Amino acid sequence: MVTYKVHYVCVSCRQSHKLPRDGAEHLCTRCRQPMLFAGHDFAAPRKTNDREWAAVAAVLGAGLRYEGFEPCGCGRDPKYRPHTSAQVRARRRIAARRGLTDAEALALRDPADA
Repeated sequence: MVTYKVHYVCVSCRQSHKLPRDGAEHLCTRCRQPMLFAGHDFAAPRKTNDREWAAVAAVLGAGLRYEGFEPCGCGRDPKYRPHTSAQVRARRRIAARRGLTDAEALALRDPADA
């Protein structure tokens, strides 16, 4: 049986590590705070990219993950996640107008389709 490693993220330190998903609490190696589970398909932005890290914080804060695996294991269907803080703001404006939750709005590929 294969144990796949998944991404865990510390947004405040802007660090990402691939660790086994074993139910244990994984602590940041820098600040010793619990890291957030980000999913199988997370790609960490550069540490100096404030806009992209703000988007990562919004996505993880809304309870979304960067996943693309199908539950049945038969393929991959990557879900959309915003890449910049401007995309996050646009989706939050749509959510406020249409009564969507943050998680629903941030998962929209095109906010005009809501």
